[in-house]
Amino acid sequence: MRTLGRIALGIVLVFAVLIAVVLVRTFTFKAPASADTTAVKVAPAISVDVPAAAQHLSQAVQIQTVSHQDRAEDQPAEWTRLHDFLAATYPAAHAAMTREIVANNTLVYTWKGSDPALAPIVLMAHQDVVPVTPGTEADWTHPPFSGAIAEGAVWGRGSIDDKGSLITLFEGVEALAKQGFRPRRTVLIVSGEDEEVRGAGARAAAALLQSRGIKAQFVVDEGLAVIADNPVTNGRLAMIGTAEKGYATLVVTAKAEGGHSSAPPADGGGVVALSRAVTAIADHGFPMNFRGPGADMLRTLAPKAPFPVRMAVANTWLFKPLLIKQIAASPAGAALLHTTIAPTMLKGSPKENVLPQDAMAWINYRIAPGDTSAGVMARAKGAVGPLPVVLSWVARPEEPSPVSSTGSDGWKVLAAVAGKVTGAPVAPSLVTAGTDSRYMQGVATDVYRFQPMDFSIRDTGMIHGTNEHLTLKNLEQSVQFYARLIATAAS
Repeated sequence: MRTLGRIALGIVLVFAVLIAVVLVRTFTFKAPASADTTAVKVAPAISVDVPAAAQHLSQAVQIQTVSHQDRAEDQPAEWTRLHDFLAATYPAAHAAMTREIVANNTLVYTWKGSDPALAPIVLMAHQDVVPVTPGTEADWTHPPFSGAIAEGAVWGRGSIDDKGSLITLFEGVEALAKQGFRPRRTVLIVSGEDEEVRGAGARAAAALLQSRGIKAQFVVDEGLAVIADNPVTNGRLAMIGTAEKGYATLVVTAKAEGGHSSAPPADGGGVVALSRAVTAIADHGFPMNFRGPGADMLRTLAPKAPFPVRMAVANTWLFKPLLIKQIAASPAGAALLHTTIAPTMLKGSPKENVLPQDAMAWINYRIAPGDTSAGVMARAKGAVGPLPVVLSWVARPEEPSPVSSTGSDGWKVLAAVAGKVTGAPVAPSLVTAGTDSRYMQGVATDVYRFQPMDFSIRDTGMIHGTNEHLTLKNLEQSVQFYARLIATAAS
């Protein structure tokens, strides 16, 4: 009995020590070291003519700079219309800056600073928009290219992605130029023509800037935003992307003899081999891990988060599996934690009674920081094993971006302005999609991805979807952000 009592007492003591360690770590937990933004003197707010800005965004939405997968479907004259519109609508900005056109229609503006010793900043917003899915036009509250100003918003394709950023950026520059603002630090604006499909314009702009030896202090492009119902804080959170995932598409090809479907081979032929290979690859996914910018977001927020969140983040040695399970409860959350695998397209026989001579599948990967395309290929080959398939890339993969600093002067200015303008707490995070800014890594010390707009999680579904619209409140907030960011960083 005494032995059992000692064992029980020992168990109690172990649990007591465990609880003590967890509580001490929880109450002493501090966010990762980052730059102190309190010393940044954020430029004052400007006066914004919201009705005029809304009208300008409406006009820009009506210009159909739609990028299609088949370039022959594009309408090049629409890009010229947009360029002419920008020049006519923002005369003070165009008088203050020089404009260059690279590639076909990519715009590079330079607002020269008075102190050449200061590294420039680069602000980005692309011109093109995705198509509207044929047959869904009637589902829109207002026609998708009407630019309707109604119900407190500007409606239409591109009103957020990314003409919302482009127009509000120019509204901010125009306001500063009219006030007589003269930057000490050079301000560069890069507006790519084909972000939604190829990114060739941004690559050309980056090559131009690199050829001139430009090394910017930071780049700001689209990517993340203010989420009004962020589940970590149960409130608003301004998330700034410090990295974005890589991009690669794998083609799986199963060769076969083909023939008539009335006499199929014993092994089922190419389609069966292909289906087994795709299933094997999808089932052999990348493990989730609490690391990188996605984890940095939680670590930054944990000191002010609800107690259970703070306790879990402060004690990842104990609660990591629980954290991962909680974050991965949604597809968007899971994407923050690992490289994702998404089979997207299939091709087989051109007729239902013909065995295909080859069957093909396309699998899209978004590669997390810490992983590589070589690792992706090795994992896929290991998954298919001896199956009779060939694996190849559609195009050269794009590796995940480096993770930008949250301790630099650039972060300090950006985070201070974002916090001041939006009134939301600021945290780093990971962009799981792709932006034109990935081509700027050779141009800038740090690359950040942020749109100064408020959305609920549900709202984000309208981007590339139906009923895309930018509220007038978001429009004004965005103009304030860009104007104050330039005035703060370039003064």
